[in-house]
Amino acid sequence: MSARFEGKVAIVTGAASGIGRAIAARLAAEGAAIVAFDRDGDALEAATADIADAGGGGASGLTGSVTDGEAAAEAVAIARDRFGRLDVLVNNAAFTIHPNLEACPPEAWREEIEVTLTGPYTLCRAALPAMGRGGAVVNIGSVNALVYLGNPAYSAAKAGLANFTRALAVEYGPKGIRANMVSPGTVETEAPTWVARRRKDPAIFDKLARWYPVGRVGRPTDIASAVAFLASDEAGFVNGANLVVDGGLTAGMGVMVEEITIEREDA
Repeated sequence: MSARFEGKVAIVTGAASGIGRAIAARLAAEGAAIVAFDRDGDALEAATADIADAGGGGASGLTGSVTDGEAAAEAVAIARDRFGRLDVLVNNAAFTIHPNLEACPPEAWREEIEVTLTGPYTLCRAALPAMGRGGAVVNIGSVNALVYLGNPAYSAAKAGLANFTRALAVEYGPKGIRANMVSPGTVETEAPTWVARRRKDPAIFDKLARWYPVGRVGRPTDIASAVAFLASDEAGFVNGANLVVDGGLTAGMGVMVEEITIEREDA
């Protein structure tokens, strides 16, 4: 594997599991030192050890909430004090479990918005002053920001994150710091919402695969590869972009086309 991040330091939020863990491991494997940030301290301890083993310049775990300004500042301090600098911020942490508006009371709405949208704002406020030219912010969005797929609070937060990413790109591009977004489709992880859905239907990912032109749902490593590109110097002229990594889901409704075709053939 290449060493695109040798000598560089990255903060990755939501790094204890799923997509965040895969991102942190990928950046580490390409040479980065990692500050792994997550609110699940037990899972984070094991993840940080695995991330360190992946290579790079070491890894340090920090347990805390992305909505806590003091914790965000501590993550930046670890990057600078232990590893000497900060080059990359990956805002991956998010939260959702409420599938529709009726099931989402006001306190749940506020929680999902707070973690999914205010969290990246909080980390950026802490991290951007510590980044020099060549820095990169990669926010993890979702196809939920593009089309209705349930989870309205989460979806609204991801849509807001898309515009926040553009704001960062325009304001900080002149300072040499790029900001981009990766928007995944369905990714098979152990996130609470997928655990609940899988409990009801163990074949849920197989059923969803038929909606994806590539014939499967995503893997955390698919998203990690996209993040590694956008965070690297290879993407030095990519700023304010939203890279949709969804296997073609939002390119068109293939399943609907099949239904229409069958109807035409039967006519």
